[in-house]
Amino acid sequence: MSIQEVQIDGLRQRYADLSARALPGGAILITVASVALPAGWNKTSTSIRFLVPAGYPFAAPDCFWADNDLLLDGGRMPCNAANNNVIPETEESGLWFSWHLLGWNPNRETLSSWMNTIADRLRRLQ
Repeated sequence: MSIQEVQIDGLRQRYADLSARALPGGAILITVASVALPAGWNKTSTSIRFLVPAGYPFAAPDCFWADNDLLLDGGRMPCNAANNNVIPETEESGLWFSWHLLGWNPNRETLSSWMNTIADRLRRLQ
């Protein structure tokens, strides 16, 4: 098994509703169908999608997408987000979060730690 497959299986232990789809350019689209959200959002859960880049683990994941209709309470758009953003190499679109890691250590970081980063972003309510 590749490092991607091992880490996807590990992530699937946390999120049973995870799916993975290979894309033509070598990336893998990860979809977690239902991620619980803290109070402060207009929904209690959202789907999350992100790309495992072709050069993973040396190339870090970058950005993620949620349901297109996800907003903060009161109808506000989250910071560093834009809706109807197409996921590269797919025809799917969603609420794109321009969210980047400050550092990535391929010997320490995993797809599970990337999901932790996404969850942390969703707790920030901004």
